[in-house]
Amino acid sequence: MQNYGTEHTAIDSLYRISSLVSNTEEPKEALALILKEIVHVLQPSSASISLINPDSQRLELEVSHGLPENSKDFDLALGQGITGWAALHQRAIIVPDVKKEPRYISVRTNICSEMAVPMEDQGIVIGVVNVDSEQLNAFDQQALKILTLLTNEASRVVSRLWLIQQLRSKAHQLESLVNMGQGLVGELEEDQVLRRLAHEGRRLMNCHSCSLFLLSPDQTKLHPHTMIGPEGTIETPACILLEESSFKSAVHRGKQVEVADLPFTIEDDFIYTVQNEALVSMLTTPIVFNNEVIGLLNAYTTHQHRFNNDEKKVFATLAQLGAIAIQNARLYARIFSSEESLRQNEKLTTLGMLAAEIAHEIRNPLTVIKLLFESLELQFQPNDDRQTDVAVIGEKINHLEAIVSRVLDFGRNGQNMHARCNLNDLIEDTLRLVRLKLHQQKVKITYQPIAQPLFAEVNKGQIQQVMLNLILNATQVMPEGGHIEISTEGDHDQAICIIRDHGPGIEEAIQSQIFESFLTNRPGGTGLGLSISKRILRDHHGNIELVESSSKGSTFRFWLPAHQ
Repeated sequence: MQNYGTEHTAIDSLYRISSLVSNTEEPKEALALILKEIVHVLQPSSASISLINPDSQRLELEVSHGLPENSKDFDLALGQGITGWAALHQRAIIVPDVKKEPRYISVRTNICSEMAVPMEDQGIVIGVVNVDSEQLNAFDQQALKILTLLTNEASRVVSRLWLIQQLRSKAHQLESLVNMGQGLVGELEEDQVLRRLAHEGRRLMNCHSCSLFLLSPDQTKLHPHTMIGPEGTIETPACILLEESSFKSAVHRGKQVEVADLPFTIEDDFIYTVQNEALVSMLTTPIVFNNEVIGLLNAYTTHQHRFNNDEKKVFATLAQLGAIAIQNARLYARIFSSEESLRQNEKLTTLGMLAAEIAHEIRNPLTVIKLLFESLELQFQPNDDRQTDVAVIGEKINHLEAIVSRVLDFGRNGQNMHARCNLNDLIEDTLRLVRLKLHQQKVKITYQPIAQPLFAEVNKGQIQQVMLNLILNATQVMPEGGHIEISTEGDHDQAICIIRDHGPGIEEAIQSQIFESFLTNRPGGTGLGLSISKRILRDHHGNIELVESSSKGSTFRFWLPAHQ
């Protein structure tokens, strides 16, 4: 039986262990000093302190004395070995002869006796202190009392240091959240807000990766927006069906969901990302605004991890800050759009007033021109093109007079000016008007009308204005000459016209905006032609669209309700 030192030595060690709370901040460092004091008092051949991993619920070796180097990765399940038995049953144990103990697991071949005492914090086992000797019956009840006394004090110190560390971590997290909140709210672009939210989520949770999904308006799909990993952006599927995913519970309940084993839970297209990144555990948090889920913020680990309450709370707080930042960005976008609309309306109002003034000034000379032209009584042979030109000039003078009247009396319904027309004939009349212009521009027209008539109830002048806008636009993008193809098609419901040029195409950045007022990428252009054309067609219960545009040309298609 070996000497364990005097009672005074044990008291000195207790004092030194107790003072560790104020002398060190790191639990790992404190454990090493505690083990040093235990070795100093009991003088074992070897000793160790193992702690229970809250994720795996296994005893993992934290610090040791006298054990071989390869024992660092040694871990035990609860109940396994002498150490595991002490942890599972929350009882200290002395083993006088390890060779007679079936529960013993050998770490050193020359160990003969062992003693283990569980470390407890508020009745919960957090680890085990273990001492070994190369002598049989090396430990008695006195040794057990001393080890228990030192272990209890060690448990108190380690728990206090853990608490201090947690408080420090919470303070750091709170400071980080405040800084993140200020940064997020300061972002005005929604795309930047979403990317920053994923970045901050990964940093705050200290996890492998973090992703952000947006919920579709009909709440049936999740669209992965951003996933950030150790090396930057991670590729994700374009869309995930909500009902077929493991995320649906978080969306439907509006609460956090923890997944411990992702590879056996995920069943949708996201499984490929999980496998490629070797993801194991996930915490998904709904982004909620006004009691409505608008997206999900997800944290991932590459090892099995049980997210504690503090991690869940701080992640939920970040998601709440993110929801506010996202709505702020969307509100800013709407305000910006509203301001732009107001500016456009101001331009249109000014343009309307200017148009009214110009129309008033034009009306009198136009009336004089009309009277003088009618008084000329120009007559040509029926097969003379000039006879057709005279008829067209008279018609265009009437058209101009109608336009002036419509501008001056903008509020009056022009439905009484509509008449039943054949769209094929209307296009031929329009081409006749621009034949000299096309000849000068070296532009060739190919017109292929559908065989049967396409009747529609229209204002002939306005539909010709649409045709002229499209044809003249096509000639202006082909200043060196080119080719325009026009065709018609239709059925009992619609009369359709398709116009294709062979110009350089429309810039992709403005293709979705070409029908807005004052938008133009052509020097000297007003940006009104396509906007007015669209308004005219909508007034006729029809519409116009850009079918396609590339470096090989652009194709427009407009349609009108067919009139039987």
